[in-house]
Amino acid sequence: MTAPTSTTTAVVPTPGDDDGPAAPAPAAPAGPAWRDRLLDARPVLVPLAAVLGALAVSTGLAALAGATPAEAATALWEGMVGTPYAIGSSLNVAAVLLLVATGFLVAHRAGLVNVGGEGQIAVGAVAATAVGTSLPSTVAAAVALPLLLLAAAAGGAAWASIAAWLAVRRGVSEVITTLLLNFVGVAVLVLSIHEEALLRQPVTSSETLPQSSPLVDAAHLPLLGLPDSPATAAVVLALVGAVVGSVVLRRTATGVRLEAVGRSQPAARRLGVPVDRLRFSALTTAGATSGVAGGVLVASVPYVLDEGLASGYGFSGLVVGLLARGSFTAAVGIAAALGFLVSGGINLQLAAGVPASITQIAESLIILGVAGTAIWTVRRTTRTRRPWWRSRTTGRTAARPAPEVAP
Repeated sequence: MTAPTSTTTAVVPTPGDDDGPAAPAPAAPAGPAWRDRLLDARPVLVPLAAVLGALAVSTGLAALAGATPAEAATALWEGMVGTPYAIGSSLNVAAVLLLVATGFLVAHRAGLVNVGGEGQIAVGAVAATAVGTSLPSTVAAAVALPLLLLAAAAGGAAWASIAAWLAVRRGVSEVITTLLLNFVGVAVLVLSIHEEALLRQPVTSSETLPQSSPLVDAAHLPLLGLPDSPATAAVVLALVGAVVGSVVLRRTATGVRLEAVGRSQPAARRLGVPVDRLRFSALTTAGATSGVAGGVLVASVPYVLDEGLASGYGFSGLVVGLLARGSFTAAVGIAAALGFLVSGGINLQLAAGVPASITQIAESLIILGVAGTAIWTVRRTTRTRRPWWRSRTTGRTAARPAPEVAP
């Protein structure tokens, strides 16, 4: 009679163990708590380190340009938050960037990338100037200012509709068309202020600059009323636009449809969603908000249209939209940060004699650092984190059935 077959499971020792009965594997030691806390705080630490690093590099470059670190830091601080005037100027810049970023986020929800903010700002400013200079001087501000902003929005939307139509009807990439339309839009602005038959003010002498006539007084953006501050109603307008955009995208059926289109156009079509109409509307909405940004620039001091009106606002607003990653709250914070940095850079150039390109370098470093936050987040969510103390090939025991026992 044969002995029954054993079915017990034996623990096979790992390579390198001494001979003898296998012992259970020891419990893995817990990793240090501070390491886990640092990993959890990466989304905050990375942009903070980027800002500090950018400021350090800018200070070093300013020293090379002839300004001491103390002078550069003082000039930058004074230009950012040193006076109520500096704070107001920074808020005005941030408002323009936020308007462009709001439209970008709306288009991006539908899977579109609007790179044409610069040209849309230019065309919106031209349309706003055409209205603001043709109104009678006796018109009320309650009529003049809304008309100016509506004209600016219509100009920007009409300019973006060219790229939207090509994307919807012909399948042309909106990235390429909106980018190329930037150059045409800026050329339209330059032509408008160089031709007296269009918007240029009458030439009275050889020193007359190519610019438009001033807007009527009723078309000027009102100030917020803060003491010694040039902050205008553009700040409130930009915040209201961001709130409305957030509510529409997150709380309405239109926002759900736009997200469905952005995730999968074929699936959205099968569900009966009007894909082409939504994509066209999303991109033209982005053009409208950029056009309003152009109207805001015209309706602010010095209340004229000139060649340097856009001066990179469209591309900076694009950066804000990209770094916000779909969050309107993040867009407000990033727009404010870049707005204060731009104002500080202007004062850095004037007070310390440092080239303005140094602030552009600082802005680029901050952008790279904040973008690194997205990389950390994606890596953390797409790959399971392995404890630092565990190797990939050691520290494990294998279990397998033991061989049959002979009779």
